[in-house]
Amino acid sequence: MSAKPKNLNSASEKELDKAQEQFDQFDKEIKEMTLDRMNMAPKQEVEPQTKMSQNEIANTKDIYLKPLKVISCKEKFNEKFRDDYNFQKEYVNFIAEHKELIGESIPIWTRPFPGMPAEEWEVPTNTPVWGPRYLAEQIKRKFYHRLIMKETPRQQTGAGILYGNMAADSIIPRLDAQPVTKRKSVFMGDKPF
Repeated sequence: MSAKPKNLNSASEKELDKAQEQFDQFDKEIKEMTLDRMNMAPKQEVEPQTKMSQNEIANTKDIYLKPLKVISCKEKFNEKFRDDYNFQKEYVNFIAEHKELIGESIPIWTRPFPGMPAEEWEVPTNTPVWGPRYLAEQIKRKFYHRLIMKETPRQQTGAGILYGNMAADSIIPRLDAQPVTKRKSVFMGDKPF
């Protein structure tokens, strides 16, 4: 913020001091919003875009995804993570949804482990597809935090209650991936991702 003007009357100075105090309080609240605190915010519930019956899912053609581009890595793969990698590379059946651009396919890059190549994927939305588990999980993790301002009481004085702005947040999913099964059993045995 720039320096205060020099020639002000006392009422103007009080107003500037009050504004500066409010700004400092707001700045303090924003700095207190750590990632851990933001991740504790409630996740906004949205309805799935794709509503398919089990018969429609069973009659769909199996679409297996393959990366469009692969960029190799000079880094050596750490063999301690081999079991995790083998689990993550298993193909799972899922429906990807683009919550912001409904119906648009999802272009996404993945690199699940150090030492693995980076892969570019084009994931069609609102249709069952087969892809590696790490791809589905990365799509599922795409969200953002919405910061909103709320009028909340700050302090009570003899003249009344002073109100001020306080930043609050919620988690909005940007992309989503829902598991799909073609089995008709009540006890579905497909591994969830």
